[in-house]
Amino acid sequence: MTLGLIPLAVLMWAVTYPSRALPMLAPGIERLPAWTVSYLRLAGPAALAALAAVNCLLTAGNPPTLLVGVEPVAVAGCVLVVARTRLLLPGVLAAVVLVALARAIGVAA
Repeated sequence: MTLGLIPLAVLMWAVTYPSRALPMLAPGIERLPAWTVSYLRLAGPAALAALAAVNCLLTAGNPPTLLVGVEPVAVAGCVLVVARTRLLLPGVLAAVVLVALARAIGVAA
C-alpha cells in the first residue's frame, strides 16, 4: 500500500470543503440568489458524478478507452435511481448491488 495519494486527498478536501460546508455554516444562506444556492447544492453531486464517470467508464490504459462491461450499466442505474428518488444513497446501493450480483453469477470480472 502506498501513501502517495494522501496529500492529494487532503488538498481536494481543502478545496471542496468550503463550498460544501457553506450552506451549513453560513447564517441566512436562504437569502442568497437562487442560482447561488443551486450551485452550492449541486457542487457535491457534480464532483461525485465526475469521479464516477472517470473511474467507472474509462480504462486505466494509455490512452484511456471506454470501458465495456457492467460498470457503465451500474452507473446508469445509479443515475436513474437518484433521478427518481432524489436521494444519493439508494442510487449508490443499487449500483453496488448490481455489480455484486453480476460478479456473483459470473457475468462480470
